[in-house]
Amino acid sequence: MSERKEGVLYVVATPIGNLEDLSARAVRTLAEVDAIAAEDTRHTQRLLKHLGIERPLLSLHEHNESGRVQQLQARLLAGEQLALVSDAGTPLISDPGFLLVRELRSAGCRVVPIPGPCALIAALSVAGLPTDRFTFEGFLPAKSAARQRQLEAGADREETRVFYESPHRIRDLLADVVTTLGERRVVLARELTKTFETLLDGSANSLLETMADDSQQTRGEFVVMVAGAPAADTAVDDAEGETMLAAMLTEGVGVKSAAAVTTRLLGGRRKQWYQLALALKERESPAE
Repeated sequence: MSERKEGVLYVVATPIGNLEDLSARAVRTLAEVDAIAAEDTRHTQRLLKHLGIERPLLSLHEHNESGRVQQLQARLLAGEQLALVSDAGTPLISDPGFLLVRELRSAGCRVVPIPGPCALIAALSVAGLPTDRFTFEGFLPAKSAARQRQLEAGADREETRVFYESPHRIRDLLADVVTTLGERRVVLARELTKTFETLLDGSANSLLETMADDSQQTRGEFVVMVAGAPAADTAVDDAEGETMLAAMLTEGVGVKSAAAVTTRLLGGRRKQWYQLALALKERESPAE
C-alpha cells in the first residue's frame, strides 16, 4: 500500500474470541492503513497492542456513524487508506458500518472486504442444521410481545433461522420459542472460540431445563439456531388435528392458542392449523 492511487476503506473482520483467528492479511492491513475506525477504540487498542501495531484510532459506533461519513469520505478522496473494525467479528453483521459503507459506495469510493471470523457462520458450520438456506435475524426485540410477533411471522419458513442473544435474555427467548414454535430443534452456540465454548442441542424446553440445572449455561454471548418448519409435504394426521382443535375450541380456547398447541403436539404448519381452527369456529357459530 505504499503507492496511493486511490483511497480505500478496508472492512476488516477481527476475532470473536481466539486471537489466533485473525488472518495474516488482516494484521498487515491494520498495520499499514492511515487510520482505523473502531466501534470501541479502547477494545481495538488492546487488540493492536497485542499485535504490536500503533495506528491512529477514531470511534465509529451507532450513535455517531452518520456524523462520521463526510469526514471519512474526505479522507478517502484525499487518497488515505482506512480500516473499519467492530469489537468482534465482521463489521456490519449486527454491528455498525452499514450507513458508512452505503454512503461511501454511493459516492464512488472503493470498499474492500478483509474476511474472517463471523459468529453466525462459525455457529452454523457446527450446528448440524441445514445450511443450504438460512435466515439471519440478528437480535430479536427486547420485549416478549414484540419478540413473539417476530418469531411467529417466520413460523412457516422451512429454512434454519439464526439469532443473536445476550445472556440476560436467553431464557426469555427460549420460553418464547416454546410458545410460538413448539418442539422445534434448537442449537445454542455459546462463547464461540473462547475457553468455555459450548454447543447445546435439543428442544427449547429441554434447553431451559439444562439451564435450570446449570446456571453456567446462561453465561456468555449466544448464537441461537432454530430448525425450520417441516416441509409442506410432511404427512400430518388432519383428522386427529381437527378433533384436537374442535375439543379445545369447545372448551373456550382461542383459535390462535389452539393452533399453537396443535402444531406443538402434531407438527405441521401452524398457519394450516390456524386456518382449520377458524373454519371450525365459523362452522360452530354461523352468522345469523
